[in-house]
Amino acid sequence: MDSTLQPGGHKLLTIIVDETDMAGEIPLYEAIVRKLVRLELAGATVHSAIMGYGRHGRVHRKRLFGMSDEHPISIQVVDREGAIRTALPELKAMIPEGLIFLSEVEVI
Repeated sequence: MDSTLQPGGHKLLTIIVDETDMAGEIPLYEAIVRKLVRLELAGATVHSAIMGYGRHGRVHRKRLFGMSDEHPISIQVVDREGAIRTALPELKAMIPEGLIFLSEVEVI
C-alpha cells in the first residue's frame, strides 16, 4: 500500500485520551499508534496537551516540575476517508472513554 498522501481532500482523525489510560502494560496512546501502523494508515502524530477538560468538568494541567494530573493526549491521523473509516471499528473498541472525531482537511 502506498501511504504517500497526494494533494487534495482527506480526513483528519483525532483521538483524545488521558495520558494515564492504559492498554494492558503500555499507554493507550502507544497502543493506538501501534494499531495504526498495523492497519497501514498513512501516519500519526501524538500530542501532549498542557491543559484541558472533558465531560466530567475536571481541569487537567501540567504542574510544577512537569508533573501532571492525567493531562490530555491527542493522536492525529491524516489519510483517505476509506482507510480511516475501515480502521474506526478497531480503534473505537480500544477506547473505553475518550473523544474521537473526523474533520475535512486538504493536503497541500
